Amino acid sequence: MNFSDLNIENKLKKSIEMAEFKVPTPIQRLSIPISLEGKDVLGTAQTGTGKTLSFTIPMINKLLKDKQAMALIICPTRELATQVMGTILKLNVREIGISNALLIGGESMQKQLRQLKKRARIIVGTPGRINDHIERKSLNLSKVNYLVLDETDRMLDMGFAPQIELILKFVPRNHQTLLFSATLPSNILKISQKYLNNPERVSVGSLSTPIEKIKQETFQITPDKKYHELINQLVERNGSILVFVKTKHGADKIVKRLKYDGHKADAIHGNLRQSKRVRVIRGFRNGNSRILVATDIAARGLDIPVIKHVINYDLPQVPEDYIHRIGRTGRAGKDGSALTFLTKNDRNMWRLIQKLIDPDFKFKEEAKPNNQKAKKSYKKNKFNKKFSNNRFNKKKKFKSFEKKNNKRKFKNRKRPKNFKFKKNKRK
Repeated sequence: MNFSDLNIENKLKKSIEMAEFKVPTPIQRLSIPISLEGKDVLGTAQTGTGKTLSFTIPMINKLLKDKQAMALIICPTRELATQVMGTILKLNVREIGISNALLIGGESMQKQLRQLKKRARIIVGTPGRINDHIERKSLNLSKVNYLVLDETDRMLDMGFAPQIELILKFVPRNHQTLLFSATLPSNILKISQKYLNNPERVSVGSLSTPIEKIKQETFQITPDKKYHELINQLVERNGSILVFVKTKHGADKIVKRLKYDGHKADAIHGNLRQSKRVRVIRGFRNGNSRILVATDIAARGLDIPVIKHVINYDLPQVPEDYIHRIGRTGRAGKDGSALTFLTKNDRNMWRLIQKLIDPDFKFKEEAKPNNQKAKKSYKKNKFNKKFSNNRFNKKKKFKSFEKKNNKRKFKNRKRPKNFKFKKNKRK
């Protein structure tokens, strides 16, 4: 099956050819025909498998047929929303010419108001900024008949559930809904039951298994030697490298050290303005900086094909984020590698990650001491514990002398100033 075999408008077929999208991925092959029929879709697939195109092709086809219709795509992060809009712009060439608006925080409100005044029919945004426009009455969702909830599990993790519910109050009841997620926890199923109408379930591959073409490695290390080993890995590896750290401060600190050591590096995290984030990602994509140090804000939605290696400098806070992190490499069928630094403190989290990937995984326990010395020390400790509270072992505070070999010996007694030893004369 090719994109040319799809039952879509000729204008859209031409734009797909111009964008050089040739062979559909498994998730696209399963979900696009269902979406074209107007059915609701509950889709899950591994990260990097092409979910974005699965809902943008049916969306544009629907808007071409119905000139009054609108589409709304809700994303968890600015980066993902920007990336989705980039895919739409590739398909939405001049021949199609459907007006659009990108509503995300950190960008000019006036620019977004100008886009909305041009009767934008494709709205892509984050929950917070979409609600801002609804409150300003600059966004009218009364004609939306195509709704997409992208990376829904991530939106729920970030606490966007109340904001999503507020948005959906302004969307007409009769609309087509597509819900896409990398994982499928119980709260996603509850939302699907509430907002989707008899959805078709589409799933490709294991949700907790990384892409097979990603080579995974671990490196046992102490915290004080992490940075030096990172330098060694950067020298040994070729191509662009994405380094994941735990904190925003840690990302800035490592980038500062890398630049001092002569490496081209940039950081991306939640404290950066949107304009700065865009410049950093564009520079990394274009090869201006070879190394990108990021927090988990880049674990999802960052589609940069040039990433050849992912290094987990710190482990993630949530086991599922490990899958999304290493999914930034090995995209679109390419090979990739993922290296993880492990310290003693990472033992518990690494066990949870391994259990997520392989439920039958058994973590090797350290061998317990089985020699005679260990047994002796155990008995000794047991004896001490038993008699530690014995009154004979308690030291008296005001003890002025002690017995030794049945002789009394003074302890810490000061002699008087005029003290002299008297010699007994023999009579």
